[in-house]
Amino acid sequence: MHEHNVRTFISLSSPQAGQYGTSFLHLIFPDLAAKTAYELFYSKVGQHTSVGNYWNDPHKQDMYLKFSVFLPYINNEIISGNSTDKAALTSLDKFILIGGPNDGVITPWQSSHFGYYNDSLDVIPLNERKIYTSDDIGLKTLADHGKLIIIVKPFVHHLTWHTNKRVINEVILPYLI
Repeated sequence: MHEHNVRTFISLSSPQAGQYGTSFLHLIFPDLAAKTAYELFYSKVGQHTSVGNYWNDPHKQDMYLKFSVFLPYINNEIISGNSTDKAALTSLDKFILIGGPNDGVITPWQSSHFGYYNDSLDVIPLNERKIYTSDDIGLKTLADHGKLIIIVKPFVHHLTWHTNKRVINEVILPYLI
């Protein structure tokens, strides 16, 4: 939204750069493997699922950009009239990205901090990715002004982030007060 009134945005283990992994797929799609998941997620049916909207196959980037109707647009990997406005994000006072290595669902877990796989499945950290170096959505601007806060919190599973008292007390409440 171009004219929002949000001052502090806290992202709690969200797949900001996408999702590519099978550790949780068996719960929803028992026979689906990461190597072939793109066939489902890059279809009209697959794009009607939350997982499909965030699926970012590092081996199928052409298909990701062609068929994804959500993530490449909000991350300005595809520019359109409905793309996220960089000015809207950079108007935040704080953008807090929280995630950790024991999440168990977000894959790679660094996606919660906009880190992501290259085609060799090596994780490229946020500050080395184009979305940051080209400042496509304002992450570098936020960082340069001390408004981007990246928090790594180990020993928290994805399903417990919002109920974990340690997370709430140590990394959420301090930014809300």
